[in-house]
Order: sequence, then structure tokens, then C-alpha cells
Amino acid sequence: MAGHGYEGGRLDLPFTGICTFARAPYQPDWAALQADAAILGAPFDAGTQWRAGARFGPRGVREASTLFSFGHAGAYDHEDDVTYLEGVRLVDMGDADVVHTDTLRSHANIRAGVAAALAAGALPVVIGGDHSVNIPCIEAFEGRAPFHLVQIDAHLDFVDERHGVTRGHGNPMRRAAEKPWVSGMTQLGIRNVSSTAREGYADARARGSDILSVRQVRRLGVPAVADRVPAGAPVYITIDIDAFCPSIAPGTGTPSHGGFLYYEVLELLQALVQSHEVVGIDLVEVAPDYDPTGSTAILAAQLLMNLLGFTFHARGAGAG
Repeated sequence: MAGHGYEGGRLDLPFTGICTFARAPYQPDWAALQADAAILGAPFDAGTQWRAGARFGPRGVREASTLFSFGHAGAYDHEDDVTYLEGVRLVDMGDADVVHTDTLRSHANIRAGVAAALAAGALPVVIGGDHSVNIPCIEAFEGRAPFHLVQIDAHLDFVDERHGVTRGHGNPMRRAAEKPWVSGMTQLGIRNVSSTAREGYADARARGSDILSVRQVRRLGVPAVADRVPAGAPVYITIDIDAFCPSIAPGTGTPSHGGFLYYEVLELLQALVQSHEVVGIDLVEVAPDYDPTGSTAILAAQLLMNLLGFTFHARGAGAG
């Protein structure tokens, strides 16, 4: 990650300038991407069944991320004794174009953005938007090597079809399970009153899903949960912010009490990336207007920054 420098010139404080993710360079020409990780906004929330507002998620998370736009190269973690993101090229692609009321065209535009990042050899990092944006993200991997999908979420999102809707925010994991390049799923944090009926859980398990609630994850512990992901499999990580307890993440459309706390998810992600190649990331369902404190967006930005740091440290390299 490029540093801004403390010495001489402008201070370039976090609250100044244009809000790209972590103040990374903006590259609107997707054919000219040169990056290790490419951030794409997917401000689509027409798949939402209750409270809308996740269309403002990319903007909110980007603004929150400026808190972490350090004035020096990388981010030092004294517990790990590692400077994360040193030399890693982050680029902000801007947002995929959303055509209001047109799910298929909007999703196609999101897919094109993810495909552009992959074609450039960059890790695609998509900020939603509701969880339906995961559908075009996964579709963008068509023709590529299979991967295991790790979902961190309050809801199973395994609805096949409801009232003719197949690409809403309750459908993405069902759509992913149909793809031959998705080799399996680990679904973590699923709890309490669910948006998926009992038949959906049976369908998911029949297709190979490993489903754990928050309490089950806590009983097993992080190392044991990480070990349940098939050894050596590349992973795509999808994070719904409602996986977290609404006491720390109220800014979402479908909050569900009993969720994860920050370090539970952080330690799980760190364990995952140490033994699995990460091929893609999305973080969805941040709806900033439901959290006037901004804490939810900060949580999302901090989680993404740390996940990117862990991922590239595990790869043992920054810029190629």
C-alpha cells in the first residue's frame, strides 16, 4: 500500500481528499489495472427483502477506510510483529454501474468488474450492496479453477426461488452451489430465526455445505473450525456484516442478535488465509444510515484492511 509520507509537503490527513478505499489510487480504466488487490463497489440493494440502504455501503465503507490511510507505508501490528500491506498495490476501481430496477443488467456490470480484476491478476475485493451481489461475483470465476466458498453470515441465503425471485439477497449461496467451479461451502454464524426454511438447510447439506452457528463455532474454537475447510483448497470469502452482533454492527438491513464479535471473525480469517489461497473477497449489507455512529462502516473497513494484510503476508509478497 503506497504511503503518503510524514516528511515535508502536505500532511494529507485522512479526512481530506477523495474517498477511495484506504486512499488507494483510483483507476476507472478497468483495462489498465495494475494491482495486487482491486477494490470494486457494488452499490446494489434491490435484492433486499426488508430495509434497503446497502446501496450506500461502498461509499460508507470507503469513507470509514480513510481512518486507516496511514501516513506511512504499511500497518504495523505489534502482537504479530508484522508490518502488513507494505509494498502491496491496492487500487480502487470505483463502482460497477447500477441500473435501477434492473437486476440482471446491474449484476452483469458487477460481474464485468470482477472479471476485469481477475484478468489483471488482481485479487477482487467487492464492497456491497446487498448479498445478491455475490451472485455475479461468483459468476465472474466461470472457467477458472474450482474454489471453496467460506460464508460468514447470520443467514443461510440458500433459497432457490421465492415468488419468482432467484437473484435476491436470500439466493446467493444456492446460486453458488449450482456452479461447477464452487467445490463446496463452509457457512459460519448461521443462527436463530432464519430466512431459509428447513428444506433449504437439507438442500445445502445434501450439496456438501458445512453449517455452523455462532455458538457452535465458539464451542469448537477457531483452529478446529478452520480445519473443517478442505485442506489445500483455494477459498473465496463472503462476509455479511450481519454476521456480527448488532451491538457492534447495527448498520445493516437485517440485524440478528447473537452474532460474532470482532476478534472471533478476525482470528478465523487469519487462520484461514495461513493455509488457503484467497481468490476473492466480498463484504456486503453495510447500510450506513441505520448506524449514525459510523461504527458498522468502520468495522467493515477495519476487517477488510486486516484481511488484505493477512492475505498478502501469507503469500509472502507485496507487489509483483
